[in-house]
Amino acid sequence: MNLMNVDGYHAKIEYDEETDQFRGEILGISGGADFYGSSPDELRQEFQKSLEVFLEVCKEQGIEPRRNFSGKFNLRIPPELHEKLAVTAEAQGKSLNALAQEALQRSLTM
Repeated sequence: MNLMNVDGYHAKIEYDEETDQFRGEILGISGGADFYGSSPDELRQEFQKSLEVFLEVCKEQGIEPRRNFSGKFNLRIPPELHEKLAVTAEAQGKSLNALAQEALQRSLTM
């Protein structure tokens, strides 16, 4: 995954064949904001502009720019996997939650 970071905000970068440009989409925000560029420098400049406009609109409308996350989410897995994970966690002397957090942390790309 191609990610770009500006001022603590992350954007996913993909190639848009229709426009023959790269498209960025800002992640983790309360709404949508995207931008286009033909080079990394142009893409970064457009990211900054798009972010500034987004943050200004949020300020004007009294909206929190970043989405809020509770730290909780449901995960549906097959019962067999659930059992294996629970046994592995118990064998390692940790909770299933701790085992899952470690696995998820290792999978991060940011």
